[in-house]
Amino acid sequence: MPLSVAGTRNLYAVLGLTHRATSAEIKAAYRALVKQHHPDAGGDDNTILALNAAWEVLGDGERRRRYDDQRGIGTAASSAAASQAAAAAAASGTARGARRAAPRRGDKDDGLLLAWLQQVYAPIDRLLGQVINPFPAQLRELAADPYDDRLMEAFCGFLAQSQAKIEKVEALFGSLPCPSSAKGFGLSLYHCLSQVKDALQELERYTMGYVDGYLHDGREMLREAKRRRSLLQQERRRLEL
Repeated sequence: MPLSVAGTRNLYAVLGLTHRATSAEIKAAYRALVKQHHPDAGGDDNTILALNAAWEVLGDGERRRRYDDQRGIGTAASSAAASQAAAAAAASGTARGARRAAPRRGDKDDGLLLAWLQQVYAPIDRLLGQVINPFPAQLRELAADPYDDRLMEAFCGFLAQSQAKIEKVEALFGSLPCPSSAKGFGLSLYHCLSQVKDALQELERYTMGYVDGYLHDGREMLREAKRRRSLLQQERRRLEL
């Protein structure tokens, strides 16, 4: 039975929730409704458009806060979500700034280069491999039936674990300046980890709405990340001290 959303301006009602819903409840409701009303499952495009419109606002902490303010229903939950989003954005910006500056602050001393390779590159390479290498098998398992809750839950678990690894990678990358003698190598490493991070975001979007384009983009990004990682490994051997 199609979801009744015609004419409603209450985005919470579109998802069957109240303004007191937590971020986790909003995410769960959106995922369940998209699965239920997806055209591949006999749903209709208008319902999916309405659900996507609600998610685009309520799934973003800052946009949700502004929406609540406009409707005069500002809540502690939405304010907390906005604060968390702002803090995350600030931390991300600081980390990006550190990563951009790192390659320019290095020393040409071989000892510093060796320390950077051992303490930064080596653990990052291992973590990237733990995300990139298992992905094809994880995708094959999900492909058996993307609408199977058990299979999707396992795939989402893999994405969550992978995201945690990428957070460790980002912390490692900003932990020690890359020596100037390996500035190009450090930049290539940054591009590789960025590919993986973007891929995980695309795959997460796929799990929320079953849009094949997100799955395709995420898969291609990980393929490119795998290629970049292989090139980095070759270059690392040329940097033997």
